[in-house]
Amino acid sequence: MKNWKRSLLSLLISGGLLASAVPAAAAPQQPAVKINNQNVEFAANSPVVDQGTTMVPLRAALQAMDIQLKDVQEGAIHAVIGGKEITLNSKTKLINGVTYAPIRIVGEAAGYEVHWDQQSRTVLLVSKATGEGARGFLWEVENDGNTVYLVGSMHIADDSFYPLRPEFEDAFAEADYLGVEIDLSKAVDEEQQQLIMDLGIYQDGTTLKDHVSKETYAKVEAFLKQNGMEPNAFDAYKPWVVETTISTLKSMNAGYEAAAGIDLYFIQKAMERKMPVLELESYESQLSMFNGFSKELQEKNLNAALDHFDVLDTYVDEMANTWKSGDDQKLLEFTNSMSADPEYRQAMLTDRNIAMADKIEGYLTSEERAEYFIVVGAAHYLGGDGVIQLLKDKGYSVVRK
Repeated sequence: MKNWKRSLLSLLISGGLLASAVPAAAAPQQPAVKINNQNVEFAANSPVVDQGTTMVPLRAALQAMDIQLKDVQEGAIHAVIGGKEITLNSKTKLINGVTYAPIRIVGEAAGYEVHWDQQSRTVLLVSKATGEGARGFLWEVENDGNTVYLVGSMHIADDSFYPLRPEFEDAFAEADYLGVEIDLSKAVDEEQQQLIMDLGIYQDGTTLKDHVSKETYAKVEAFLKQNGMEPNAFDAYKPWVVETTISTLKSMNAGYEAAAGIDLYFIQKAMERKMPVLELESYESQLSMFNGFSKELQEKNLNAALDHFDVLDTYVDEMANTWKSGDDQKLLEFTNSMSADPEYRQAMLTDRNIAMADKIEGYLTSEERAEYFIVVGAAHYLGGDGVIQLLKDKGYSVVRK
């Protein structure tokens, strides 16, 4: 895999920055439509918002859902779904000679769950669950009356990740503790925001322009202008903050967000249950890791995100599909793609994996005889220096669920 893809691997590895990265306002967009995370391309006529309702070109939308349009009469749409003729009672509207209809009514009639993502201004149509749920990544380790469930997370997600397999929910229901990299519910706390200010912003009067090449800074300016922002909007921030923000913007535009991530999903459930939440790391340790990257690596990663911004969403889709299919081999390929840069891999994976495995062993040897549900980035688990192998090296049997 190309090195530039490292800029998005933090979606599988490190959750802290994605929830608390410096926000940047994107330019307004026309509403978009995705069916099972695939963009629907409308030829000459785009969806519109009419009095709060997203309207789509009827014929094009039905074709994307494999529905045959028969005819449209006042207040009624006649169509064929799976060989069965149905009538949809719905308002329609003629715009520039094209018939438009509300996407929610059409989508739900076709058997989809319909959701609106405000951040990306996208209507999401998701096939209703069959009961199996996404496979994801789940392992179980037992020792001396203690049980640890290991969940590989993707820190950003969308509605298509849910519902999870019953095995996830059953294991969580039995757990006494939830363990995560960091508690993302604290992202807006004043203390965490101050950490970002202290570590991610230049404190010596210099700006981004003083720390990267002229060519790199020109790319940053061009990127900001193209996205409707002031060309100096990132001047106060270090390259690692700018790179993370750019990657996060792209993932949000693709319909993924931290609010739907696997970590936050279980954190919210733990809060509802008043379950104790254990942190395997801290905001300070994660932010310090990024801040500790060499000047050369920070600029290299920033250039990668800028140069390949237009295709980053495709890579996020690949990672999402890997998670939902639970493909161990594909996950390992993502993980190994970082090994081309020793500094990056050492900081992002190797050192942190060792610390995580040590904490998990502490849970396994606890005298409390409890059950722990541990959720960390999926890329931490596989490979020769992954958490799974480290636990096996310590003598524990790890079972894939």
